[in-house]
Amino acid sequence: MTPDAAGSEARSSEQRSMEEDDLASSLQGLSVLSTGELPLKELLIRVARYAVQAIPNADGAGLTLIEQRRSDTIVTTEDFVAEVDAVQYGIGEGPCISAARDGVTVMSGSLGGDSRWPRFGGRIARMGVHSALSLPLITSDGVVGAMNIYAHAKHVFDERAATLGELFAVPAAVAVQNARVLADTRRLAERLQSALDERMIVERAVGIVMSRSGVDEAAALARLTKLSQHEHVKLVQIARTLVDEAVRRARAIPLD
Repeated sequence: MTPDAAGSEARSSEQRSMEEDDLASSLQGLSVLSTGELPLKELLIRVARYAVQAIPNADGAGLTLIEQRRSDTIVTTEDFVAEVDAVQYGIGEGPCISAARDGVTVMSGSLGGDSRWPRFGGRIARMGVHSALSLPLITSDGVVGAMNIYAHAKHVFDERAATLGELFAVPAAVAVQNARVLADTRRLAERLQSALDERMIVERAVGIVMSRSGVDEAAALARLTKLSQHEHVKLVQIARTLVDEAVRRARAIPLD
């Protein structure tokens, strides 16, 4: 083996070791992410930042969480990634859309000349972004989202980068899925609490009408409902106005 060849091999081995260290560090970061303490978007941003660390030559990343019955949640690590993804989702084509739709890793080293996304690639190349690596986030429930990793230079992602990305994507998908489940649980709890609060307001308003008019509960509720329909205002708003008025009157009565 010539000295040049030996040096090249040594550098390659050193580079691979550094890449593996970066991946291990990113996976360690994922393992200690607390889905119970971080808001959903903040957790997703941290996952995307770990992806930039794990994948060689990445300049920025975005993560799209596919939501059920609501708009998808999209986060980015850099402003230029947000601009790229805005174009991608605005025209409905691009590597992330392909990765999420087909459930496979998608890679491009020259977006401007990539025939898979003719409308997307040219616009992104003019923005100075030429390489992309998109990874589907897959769990036992299916595709829960996708990560987009971008670089300004051409042809910076290779099969090695794709392999490292796929190794990272497995636990990343679990973290994202857990975060989505927790967020859904919190949203449900908030809706239930809101419904309970509204019911209590209506019940208080019904009690006020009963005490003032001497009617029974059903009649008091019917009066409030009729007023709601007449004013084209939600029942809970009518009830809240009545309760607030009663509270102001009570506070205005001088104490002996």
